[in-house]
Amino acid sequence: MRRIAVVGAGQAGLQLALGLVAAGYEVTLVAERTPEQVRGGRVLSTQAMFGPARRIEATAGLDLWADEAPAVSSVSSVLAVPPAVRALEFTMTLDEPAQSVDQRLKLARWLELLDERGGRVEYRTLDRDGLRELGGRHELTVVAAGRGELAGIFERDAARSPFDGPQRALSCLYVHGVGSPDPAAEPRARMHALPGLGELYLQPALTLSGLCAILLWEALPGGPLDRFGDRPGPAAQLGRIRELLGEYLPWEAELWTEAEPTDAGAGLFGAVTPTVRRPVASLGPGGDGGGDGEPVLGLGDAVVLNDPITGQGANSAARAAEAYLRAIIAHGDAPFTSGWMRATAEAFWQQHARHTVEFTATMLTVPDHLQSVFAAAGHHEAVARRLANTYAEPSDYAAWLATPELTAAYLASVGG
Repeated sequence: MRRIAVVGAGQAGLQLALGLVAAGYEVTLVAERTPEQVRGGRVLSTQAMFGPARRIEATAGLDLWADEAPAVSSVSSVLAVPPAVRALEFTMTLDEPAQSVDQRLKLARWLELLDERGGRVEYRTLDRDGLRELGGRHELTVVAAGRGELAGIFERDAARSPFDGPQRALSCLYVHGVGSPDPAAEPRARMHALPGLGELYLQPALTLSGLCAILLWEALPGGPLDRFGDRPGPAAQLGRIRELLGEYLPWEAELWTEAEPTDAGAGLFGAVTPTVRRPVASLGPGGDGGGDGEPVLGLGDAVVLNDPITGQGANSAARAAEAYLRAIIAHGDAPFTSGWMRATAEAFWQQHARHTVEFTATMLTVPDHLQSVFAAAGHHEAVARRLANTYAEPSDYAAWLATPELTAAYLASVGG
């Protein structure tokens, strides 16, 4: 039985570890926190799983909340121009519904499931020396930790990294009691774009205490929406959200009169520099990330880190874990060389990850041809639907959004 180590207990790491155990491998997963600590901690993300990623989980028997989480089939989109003018509105419809499950709920249960199914879980913080020791005990070591010291062992790929710094300041809050502008259409996500200021997303979800809404501010750094740099507690965060809504989106503010945070850990803040890293690292004898040590393979956010504006994080992680699982199984008893690692990661880059990077960069910078898509979506349901489903299947970006010429040709074909 081949021995494989996975470092990191997020979507990618846990999904891969569970898949390997199901396929008969001896698996050690290193996690920083126990299930109890995960459930009792701060929210981890603003995840929304689209149809393709949900199907991967279903096939693996990991969609444990499919009957409880809201099935979101449409997104109400508003272009809001100061002072509080609804300049453009359209609805984007998904071919398959999306669902969002609080990762505290999801990942904690997956950790327990891994233990129940025979995987070995080590709860500890791992540094580079510890990773080197772990790698010496396993035939393959996969690092799925997207932040912290271990993420730094993978060299930044400048040619594939579109930005040198964060493009948005992020503020997320899980809440109960948010109203709906159209109850008959629920569950529906809502998106507000404020040109030159940022974006607001509202996603129906399932959390530890039941159904909720996840609000995410994507604020241009230093702009008027960037008011959460001191990382306030949930109550103060909600107060500032109400102030911003009242000033910029008063129709949305009316729906927040009964809102309250779901729990003491309901708020999350940050800023992400979208980054692509080289997928293979070697820890030499000094544990310094260089030298002739055993190679380790990066997975998920450790290799491709996107801003959440396009909702690709958990979806791309699910796809990457599935791609790596299939490659490992197909490799049989052959050694896991650095060449095999690079080829495995590059295949996933070409098939999927490069499209998420380019799609996300376009949404962050909003070039003129994307603005023409938004305008056409306000008049043509087909355009709005295709835009919605590009979130679910980012490879379609290359067929119609990658260049102004492609976009113009598509819009002409639908009369846009």
